Amino acid sequence: MILKDSLTTMEARTGLYNGVETALAFTDSAGELRALRSSHGVFALPWRTKITVAGADRVRWLNGMVSNNTRDLPVHRGCYNFLLNPQGHILGDMLVYNQGESYLLDTDGFQIEKIMGALRRYIIMDKVELSSLGPSLASLGICGPKAGEALEAAGFSVAGLAPLEMRRVAPGQFGAESDQEDGWVARGPDRWPGWHEIWASPGGVERAWSLLREAGAQPVGAEALEWWRILQGIPRYGLDIRERDLPQETGQAQALNFTKGCYIGQEIVERIRSRGQVHRKFTGFQFHPEPEGAARDLADNPALAGPRKFEQSGRVVAEITSACRVPEGAGQARIALGYVRQEVVAPDGTVALDGQLAAVVSPPFQFP
Repeated sequence: MILKDSLTTMEARTGLYNGVETALAFTDSAGELRALRSSHGVFALPWRTKITVAGADRVRWLNGMVSNNTRDLPVHRGCYNFLLNPQGHILGDMLVYNQGESYLLDTDGFQIEKIMGALRRYIIMDKVELSSLGPSLASLGICGPKAGEALEAAGFSVAGLAPLEMRRVAPGQFGAESDQEDGWVARGPDRWPGWHEIWASPGGVERAWSLLREAGAQPVGAEALEWWRILQGIPRYGLDIRERDLPQETGQAQALNFTKGCYIGQEIVERIRSRGQVHRKFTGFQFHPEPEGAARDLADNPALAGPRKFEQSGRVVAEITSACRVPEGAGQARIALGYVRQEVVAPDGTVALDGQLAAVVSPPFQFP
């Protein structure tokens, strides 16, 4: 679904992002990124989808499936999780919310088939029901330091909302003709500054889009969202996190709980923890300015285009998984996400990748 600006009927430039057709940019991606970083922007999230987990055994069963403690989640709170195989490799990632009588799993649409297939294999005698909500529950996002103000102005109560807390939208908020409309507003993880989402039927999301536009939110496309994601150092499953990766390599400690008891893949996670380290780890790369006359576009520079592996003596020592140039001041910052082996990082915190010098940094990226 491509949302249209209800006030100006301005249509976005569209294309594929994360496997779905969506708005790539409404006007200027650089300006849309500025809105996300200094004000607020509103955007559709058609690549996200939800799964419900219901049934009398849901609490015990789900806690034994995923890497975080879902058993002790307060009602209307969530946590980030990995779904692992017995060898400890990552089959998928998701946010899990406790809705009281059921759990809500929030993930990328392309992961649904794999996640539901893996979960169903472990429903044996358990009273558990899995259901994909598909297009019946759409998602709308708003992000930026003033996102909360825009949501309040549009009539969505977010005051006091904690990270990964969901709150039911007041009846009638989606229009007088839809008094029975069921919807939620949720705040993103604490590592996603200013991020909020509204979940409702497609019609409810369309109405929320109009209300937020009337409150001054700028439409934002996927290009600016991708730049914002890389700036924040947020990995994307299928790109920065793959099935071959181990949980501790990804640096996403918020997905792991070491006191909850047994779950699929827990033995490997605990073995890595007891050893105290991994050989490679997810990180950020900030590339030094190129020599005058060098290629300025990442796409023209093979050392910076992701995904890309870098070898020394026949061994992979670094890997870029996401890369971009983002507008910064009068110029452009060249940044990337990926993995590096610590032994190849120089004492000054840099690494040479095919002749290109990059600082190894812990995201989010900071610029003057």
